Amino acid sequence: MAHSAGYGDLFYLAPMAYGMARGLSRFLDLPQRLPRWHRALNYIWVPAAVLIVISLAFSFKSPILGDVYWLLVLFALLGVLLALRHYRPARTLLFATAPFVVYKVLEIIIEDSNGKIPKSFDAFLDTTQGFVIIWLITFIFIARSQKKQLEKERVLREEEEKAKRLIEAQNVELERLVAERTAALTHQAQELSGALVELRTTQAQLVQSEKMASLGELTAGIAHEIQNPLNFVNNFADVSAELITELEEEQLKPDRDLELEAELLADLKQNLLKISQHGGRAASIVRGMLEHSRTSSGERTPTDINQLADEYLRLAYHGLRAKDKTFNATLKPDFDPALPPVEAIAQDLGRVLLNLLSNAFYAVRQRQMRGGEAGYAPTVGISTRRVGDKVEIRVRDNGQGIPEAVRAKIFQPFFTTKPTGEGTGLGLSLSYDIVTQGHGGTLSVTSQEGSFTEFLISLPINQAG
Repeated sequence: MAHSAGYGDLFYLAPMAYGMARGLSRFLDLPQRLPRWHRALNYIWVPAAVLIVISLAFSFKSPILGDVYWLLVLFALLGVLLALRHYRPARTLLFATAPFVVYKVLEIIIEDSNGKIPKSFDAFLDTTQGFVIIWLITFIFIARSQKKQLEKERVLREEEEKAKRLIEAQNVELERLVAERTAALTHQAQELSGALVELRTTQAQLVQSEKMASLGELTAGIAHEIQNPLNFVNNFADVSAELITELEEEQLKPDRDLELEAELLADLKQNLLKISQHGGRAASIVRGMLEHSRTSSGERTPTDINQLADEYLRLAYHGLRAKDKTFNATLKPDFDPALPPVEAIAQDLGRVLLNLLSNAFYAVRQRQMRGGEAGYAPTVGISTRRVGDKVEIRVRDNGQGIPEAVRAKIFQPFFTTKPTGEGTGLGLSLSYDIVTQGHGGTLSVTSQEGSFTEFLISLPINQAG
């Protein structure tokens, strides 16, 4: 059993202690966490130099000098670990170092005046030394793993905070643009209202058509202005995804931590792609909301359902034809000539019919574009019938049909079967509310996948009664 460090060992203990101090300082980031301790550890070799000078000056040679210095170093390192006990890797190192310090103290106590260990303690100290060394090495690796994990969490938090700040900045800018545009549109709406009042006295029908056209232009202006900041969010997400690809190429360099960077980059790329997807979704919802933003007087008046249905059948058909000149479909109106007027809000009910008919034309067009069906003729029909004290309006198409699993959710807000960018899932939800809450009626759907879809509107004839 070798004896503890003696006087001659001071010459190599000092550099060893300095190296340990520097390594601990780097591992625990002492320049940032404990700058005073960092500066003090830079002079940990000074006590050894002082002891050497004293021993040379007074010709004092004793093994206890090395032991004293070694204990001083160990307790200094323990002091650093205690000062950083709130930091998990420091606590682990403290737990790892404590048995080693106890062992060294015990060794110094057991050794004789010549710095040698009695042979009777050799076996015990050899076993203890092996244990504390294994213990120390094990927990050093654990502390290293903990530091990597904490660093990974820190980087992830920084990235999340950065993304959060960017989103908040875009939200502030979006709110500012919306406020500015709203003020401008309010002024324009006031001017249009004055013009419409003058026209209403001589040309009531022309005033109504002009009002709808003007409001349509305003709606398009609102959508255009809101779309710009939303496009910025989407573009930022796409650019960020490209930057991630470049960073993935950068991680191939030999001096990078490939495992850590690959995991972080994969998470960030996924988050940015979600920003892009939801940005596109938000833009689509805004468009859908604006399409349904027209207000009505809210007053029920006797309404010719046959005339209303025929008007919106033509409007929906020609609206789709305006987008696709090549599209043609067979129209099948079937109206009950004895149908009495129905107490209804004509504008709101027209919105419902326009939505159902537009969906019907969309369905038959999709089936036609899919191809592969010889002799297929796109057909949309609308019929009216009186059933007791109610009026039934049926909108039927021979499109692709609606799967059974989808029909249960068809009237839920924001649920749509259309591809991203083509539907918001607001139309049927608003239509359902207008029919059921606004008119006290019912709206239901029947469908056979690959064959047809039929929506049934049932309205009481006399709302007041």
